[in-house]
Amino acid sequence: MNYEVVLTCAVTGSGDSHLKHPGVPKTPEEIAKAAIEAAKAGAAIAHVHVRDPKTGDPCREMELYEETAKLIRESGTDVILNLTTGMGGDFVPDEEDPSKGGPGTDMITAAERVAHIERIKPEICTLDCGSFNYQATAYLATYEMLRESARRITAAGVRAELEVFELGHIWQAKDLIKEGLLDEKSLFQFCMGIPYGAEATTQNMVAMLAALPKDAMWGAFGIGRQEMPMVAQSVFMGGNARVGLEDNIYLGKGNFASNEDLVRNAVEIIEKMGGRVLSPEESRKKLQLNK
Repeated sequence: MNYEVVLTCAVTGSGDSHLKHPGVPKTPEEIAKAAIEAAKAGAAIAHVHVRDPKTGDPCREMELYEETAKLIRESGTDVILNLTTGMGGDFVPDEEDPSKGGPGTDMITAAERVAHIERIKPEICTLDCGSFNYQATAYLATYEMLRESARRITAAGVRAELEVFELGHIWQAKDLIKEGLLDEKSLFQFCMGIPYGAEATTQNMVAMLAALPKDAMWGAFGIGRQEMPMVAQSVFMGGNARVGLEDNIYLGKGNFASNEDLVRNAVEIIEKMGGRVLSPEESRKKLQLNK
């Protein structure tokens, strides 16, 4: 059991949730506001993607990352900023020529995927540690791509949060650490229930936990209706937790959530289990972000 929990809120994500939930933040102002509200409700970390302010579609514009980070940092609210590097790896084979990308493809180099990290230097950034199928899309991150991203993240002085969707991703992450490309204090995040990675089950979390390096710092999240069960499961097994509109847009059937709502629910679960959520400064010490 983890009695001192680092809680992350993933405030917007990169999916099509904005087409389902009118309250998903889209503009830098809305995303920053959501991060601040989540922090005030108990989240120590805000995990941030950016979106096209006009359409709400996921995007990766440098200026939007810079504006969002600036608004959060200058808000007067302490929260650990965690930026994604997951954009730019989507491949959808063209129907006539599968060697080429068709509609929906968004492929850029490993260096381009982390360019905003090198410029903005958040305290944490994610690194999706391998390729996998995601419904009609394949997310591509070869080991050589991961090496390049890891080198650049480490050189920027940013702590990597290693997003692992299945056991092979943990294997790759461990090899990156062994090669000295990532800090041994890198954080592992179990991404549970994303099609088609590890299903959100206790058995899968046990297997993934057993595969981690000794004394690794880790957390987990589940999507949809598994969001809160995975909060409890992760904390019970010694991990940290994550919630937010990236992972789940409902409080209950037909009842839209806010990031603030989801954070409060997670805090209540953790406290009823006998734990407590750590402040941003306490979380920095636990995660050794200042070292």
